[in-house]
Amino acid sequence: MQVLRDPATCPRPEEGTAVTIGAFDGVHRGHRTVIGALQQRAAEEGLHTAVVTFDRHPASVVRPDSAPALLTDLEQKLELLAGCGLDYTLVVHFDEDRAREPAEDFVTQVLSGCLNAKLVAVGSDFHFGHGRAGNVALLREMGAELGFEVIGHELVDAEGHPAADGHVSSTRIRAALRAGELAAANEMLGRPHEVRGVVAHGDKRARDLGFRTANVEVPEVVCLPADGIYAGWYVTPDGTSHPTAISLGRRPTFYEFADTSLLEAHLIDFDADLYGQPARVQFVQRLRDELKFDSVDALVAQMGRDVAAARTLLAASS
Repeated sequence: MQVLRDPATCPRPEEGTAVTIGAFDGVHRGHRTVIGALQQRAAEEGLHTAVVTFDRHPASVVRPDSAPALLTDLEQKLELLAGCGLDYTLVVHFDEDRAREPAEDFVTQVLSGCLNAKLVAVGSDFHFGHGRAGNVALLREMGAELGFEVIGHELVDAEGHPAADGHVSSTRIRAALRAGELAAANEMLGRPHEVRGVVAHGDKRARDLGFRTANVEVPEVVCLPADGIYAGWYVTPDGTSHPTAISLGRRPTFYEFADTSLLEAHLIDFDADLYGQPARVQFVQRLRDELKFDSVDALVAQMGRDVAAARTLLAASS
């Protein structure tokens, strides 16, 4: 997949492209259903395939106080889109000027001018441009003039079937994660929810308890699951996945109050210095809520049971 970052230097394929547009946060099953349908039509008509997305969530510019937490950062989003087998992804820089851009300019400059669109597929509720004035009706009107067809896809469920209720969306996935409903979130994503960050020094309390952990600093804009204990995978920079018991929370046994949740990953049967290294943490299954224990010994005993549970579960799923 070729990543394009400047509409002014687009290749504008002579054969034309089949294009879909959106934030694609999470690249979840609904997104992949739209992309799959797009690829099928493109193959039938001899077109290249392209996604138009943004370098940040548009809401972070348009309504920053209520912008959603991200399911994927830009790097991960591009990796997931590349895995879909697309020919191009155009990453549009989204700022205040772009937010004020008339919908018609976006169509002529990006869809027609940059990508030579012949087919545009979007959700039936898709809106774009200044004041959200652009919609499927406008795309069809302009498509008749500029030479592209428009498909307005209905919402789909986790199996990719049309669904008025129970549809897959980034909003529903975030809500499931925050509610501790990891299984539902992963079902809609089609994979374990993954967060990325850098390993930082902590207070070394877990090591003193006999369970060395990597304290992963995740950017505030990324959506974390609800506090709790999880089984998952930790991917080191060399691409190796390690079975991991994950603690996400505020450590109530030791602290009466903590400003933020801490992500601590205990890599099972692994002991190496990870400080300063990038980390990818994948949440496979929720084991239990975070609890306050009456004693450190009770906490250590439970940590042992958590690690054993994570080991068994992950061995069965690998």
